[in-house]
Amino acid sequence: MPDIFKALASITAWVLFIVSWITALITVLSMIITGGMFGDETPPMVVPAFFAVATAEAFLAVVVMKIRKSLE
Repeated sequence: MPDIFKALASITAWVLFIVSWITALITVLSMIITGGMFGDETPPMVVPAFFAVATAEAFLAVVVMKIRKSLE
C-alpha cells in the first residue's frame, strides 16, 4: 500500500484518541462544575451519552491503528 494511506490512518487514529480524551475531560469538568459529581443532584442523562461517545472514539482509534498495522 502507498505510504499516504498509512499516514492518513495514523493521523485519524491520533485525532480520534485526542478528541476522546478531550470529550471525557470536558464531561468530568462539567459534572464537577454543575455539582453532578460531588453534589446531591443527579446528573442529567446526557452525561452517560458523552462518556459513551468518548469510549467509542477511543475504541475507534484502536481499530484504526489495527488497520494501519495491517497495511504494512
